[in-house]
Amino acid sequence: MKLVKFYQPSCIPCQSVENYLQDKGIIYDSVNVHESPGIASEYGVLGTPVTILLNNAGIEIQRSIGYRPEELEEMITHL
Repeated sequence: MKLVKFYQPSCIPCQSVENYLQDKGIIYDSVNVHESPGIASEYGVLGTPVTILLNNAGIEIQRSIGYRPEELEEMITHL
């Protein structure tokens, strides 16, 4: 399992998600939606922040839109 965080640099809630994950010591991938719009489109990301939990086959298991610590915590339990 892995987490992927979709963000844009000017997004305050995106920074909150990043701080939360870093404070928990979580390793995750980051995708800047401006630099990688194709990847964002592939995952149906229309706004930021979006955090997606993927299984080992790359299939989406769970999605959190915005900064929602309770959802992020639940996703972390699957890592």
